[in-house]
Amino acid sequence: MKSGNIDRVSFAAFAVTVLPAGLNGIGIRFTVMELPPFWGATLRFAPATLLLFIISFTLRPPLPKGRSLLGALLYGILSVGANFAFIYWGLQKVHAGMAQVILALVPLLTFLFALAHRQEMFRWRALIGSLLAVGGVSLVFSEQIRANVPILYLFAVILGAACFAESNVIIKQFPISHPIPINAVAMTAGSVILFLMSIIFRETPAIPSRTTTWISPAYLILFGSCVVFILNLFVLKRWTASATSYQFVLLPFVTITASALLAQETLSLVLLAGAALVIAGVYISAIGATSGRQPATRSTTQFEEISAPEN
Repeated sequence: MKSGNIDRVSFAAFAVTVLPAGLNGIGIRFTVMELPPFWGATLRFAPATLLLFIISFTLRPPLPKGRSLLGALLYGILSVGANFAFIYWGLQKVHAGMAQVILALVPLLTFLFALAHRQEMFRWRALIGSLLAVGGVSLVFSEQIRANVPILYLFAVILGAACFAESNVIIKQFPISHPIPINAVAMTAGSVILFLMSIIFRETPAIPSRTTTWISPAYLILFGSCVVFILNLFVLKRWTASATSYQFVLLPFVTITASALLAQETLSLVLLAGAALVIAGVYISAIGATSGRQPATRSTTQFEEISAPEN
């Protein structure tokens, strides 16, 4: 089927993911302002895991087995355990808007990792886009360093982006069955890692006392975890890893706007310029390439899988 014939249901799921995913950074930021980072992440994903298992036992979709189970575990280790360990730790110092600009690198990193895994082919425009995106992130870094934000926290956000990008590429190498039980298994693995990190770093378990801290995990559990992760795998089953990750180009618009309204974060010209460069770089390297003609192979076409779910 032609690449332009997009499955409307998958595209709708992709579009719906943008708003709740864009607000995740703000929810995490409010959480780590009161709770230790790894403990705060555990309070998010442990209840989300339980909720997904309840839904799975109610709807009774097929549980992942064999290679599908292995893929779910690897996906959970990277996308939940490693990714959010870095993100929660980094957002102790990095503002949500700034972090989301850095996370806009996910589509570019996804393409590079897909290239390394031989899922896609090298393109020169990807190199040009990479340089633009790196320039945008460098602007964000420079402003954050001048604002006395420790550079390790900035690198933690980049490592989180890399983990999420790799998780989407890795799981494409395994059979993707039903997104609910796969996410239930994945979040189990991730929750265990986050809880162990909390113990290793000797964090003091605490119950939120602020209203915003109660609201943030509640939102993150229901919408930021269950809804976002289910929709992500739903789309990922039908699209390539790179195509699925394009939502990260749109997320800064949601996060930056909401950060200014909810968290009173300043929208500096440097931040906006950095965001523009990152988005332009990702568009040139990944999104823009889909408008041109590419060899009709599974490894190079971005939207070839949109209308044809994997078996």
